[in-house]
Amino acid sequence: MDYPPDQIQGLKDYCTSLKMFSEGGITYFLMEGIRLPDGCSPQECDALLCPIDRGDGYASRLFFSQQIASPYTLNWHVSDHRLAERNWTAFSWKVSIPNLTLVQLVREHLSALVRPQ
Repeated sequence: MDYPPDQIQGLKDYCTSLKMFSEGGITYFLMEGIRLPDGCSPQECDALLCPIDRGDGYASRLFFSQQIASPYTLNWHVSDHRLAERNWTAFSWKVSIPNLTLVQLVREHLSALVRPQ
């Protein structure tokens, strides 16, 4: 899938380095050094955005390089998920707003870290 250059550029505001790659026919965005919301520990880590449904029941996913401590308990049900020769973890969170830009999608995923479930 092709993404508008301005949307890809917008992701760069949230991390120290951005790389786009395809694996299994799906485009992913590796966001190295993504800044996490206040109240999270660590304050930054690497994240992997999958903006489309991979067939796992989630319209999009934001994977993290490590489990994040946040003010609210999250269901970290994905661990050691292998993509781009790295292991990733993710919590259960479905973004149900359609037609979001890539930046809006990342914001929705990050907001779940500091939002009461």
